[in-house]
Amino acid sequence: MKIAPSILAADFSKLREEIKDVENAGADIIHLDVMDGHFVPNITFGPVVVKGIRKLTDLPLDAHLMITDPEKYAERFIEAGSNMISFHIETVSSPEILIDKLKKKNVKVGIAVNPETPIKSALPFLDSIDYILIMSVHPGFYGQEFIPSVLDKVRDLKRSKEVEIEVDGGINDKTKEQVIEAGVDIIVSGAYIFKSENRINAIKKLRE
Repeated sequence: MKIAPSILAADFSKLREEIKDVENAGADIIHLDVMDGHFVPNITFGPVVVKGIRKLTDLPLDAHLMITDPEKYAERFIEAGSNMISFHIETVSSPEILIDKLKKKNVKVGIAVNPETPIKSALPFLDSIDYILIMSVHPGFYGQEFIPSVLDKVRDLKRSKEVEIEVDGGINDKTKEQVIEAGVDIIVSGAYIFKSENRINAIKKLRE
């Protein structure tokens, strides 16, 4: 199982140190929460910041595009250095077109699904993508409470298709057991890791 700290919870005044710290603590991926203030009620950062982050680490960069127009902007995040790109199924009318376009850019492509969105909306595209991101909170802000009912989607996916499953939101040492039991492959955790006094221990606890 892979651990992907979300830098949304990091201290941006010392981002180089924050990234190196979680890298040395055993992180496998750096998760980038990209928000536009339209699809979600918050604004974070764009390709320029991702380009800067790319210079700070050799770990894969996982750009989660919580934006209304991923068709227009996704390629810019790839050019900035993202290795993984996920877009929300709720924002795209023809997912297969965007998936094909992104796959040609030699990146891993994922579909993200909000807590209230039925998993069946993503099922027709599972053979074309590399991973699926199940949101276990309502996207927009870190530090929210985990929604355990979303794990039914994970279990359904495990029964139907072989696809890497990522879960994001409210995951800590108390909620991770449910997530691992359901069969998740990638855990995204922001506040639990970055607000921990011992990040090595935090990441270790998530893996146990």
